[in-house]
Amino acid sequence: MGVGILSEGVVVPAHPLALTAERRLDERRQRALTRYYLAAGAGGIAIAVHTTQFEIHEPERGLLEPVLALTADVLDREADRDLVRIAGVVGPTAQAVAEAELAAGLGYDAVLLSPRLAGASEDDLIERARAVGQVLPVIGFYLQEAIGGPVLSRAFWRRFADLPSVVAVKAAPFDRYRTIELVRGVGESDRADEVALYTGNDDAIVADLTAVHRVPTPAGTRELRFRGGLLGQWAVGTRAATGVLALAKRAQAGDADAALELSGLAADLTDLNAAVFDPAHGFAGVIAGVHEVLRQQGLLEGIWCLDPAEGLSPGQAEEIERVRLAYPHLNDDAFIAEHRDGWLR
Repeated sequence: MGVGILSEGVVVPAHPLALTAERRLDERRQRALTRYYLAAGAGGIAIAVHTTQFEIHEPERGLLEPVLALTADVLDREADRDLVRIAGVVGPTAQAVAEAELAAGLGYDAVLLSPRLAGASEDDLIERARAVGQVLPVIGFYLQEAIGGPVLSRAFWRRFADLPSVVAVKAAPFDRYRTIELVRGVGESDRADEVALYTGNDDAIVADLTAVHRVPTPAGTRELRFRGGLLGQWAVGTRAATGVLALAKRAQAGDADAALELSGLAADLTDLNAAVFDPAHGFAGVIAGVHEVLRQQGLLEGIWCLDPAEGLSPGQAEEIERVRLAYPHLNDDAFIAEHRDGWLR
């Protein structure tokens, strides 16, 4: 079913990178993470994305193909249902196209196209997306400015959604104004009904999943909603995330009890995200924070990143322990403890 699943609304964790103390790929734990996401009920996997660390795309590291292949192998052997397989691609057009071709050869369904491109104009980004879309369906990505994302106009998102290869857009500017501009841009496109909106605003997950956006167009007012999430936050607590999305769908259908329960989770999720993503220090510990949750749960051996300078901020480990204890309904601790040894086999 591939990209068709996106229109249904699914949980897509942004897959981390498991490393040894020597900062080499830890294949056993990398496989264990993918097995966790499968068992937790994820509707897709996004790999080689920001949470996997953008450094994975540096050719001298030799990691991109092995990591994509390893994830695909686990899914080929062990997935018992249809999922959407998403590979992150970066860089100038030639690099992005080559990475998309690699992903296509390994059986991926779509690419998440990073907007980080030094000196690129909106026209340049549109033409790059057009070229990549000749290889695989494209998911757009509004990346927050704090980690290198550009500011993009409503007109850009309208033009982007107009591209026939675009199947979804991940909104992750961590900014309500820019999120609304993205939605309005997509809503003004003639292809709006063919482009699934996915939240990547890890600080406002419930807000995105419950919002109704009414976009005026020449053909009348169009209503848009976020269908699901492609999130670094959902790389942890993934089983709980499937429950959050199920509540959102029930609330959208008019279930008042689900809406009430969901509203009670909104602040909990944001507090949890603040500990993991480290906004107090400008998101410096965002990748290491995801690793630390998984380390405390026994899925990762350590929090090592490809960049030796990247790690937890002062007090972040204690904050993560605090939120894990405060919100057991969102962290999957018991589920992971029950199945971890099997995933690490």
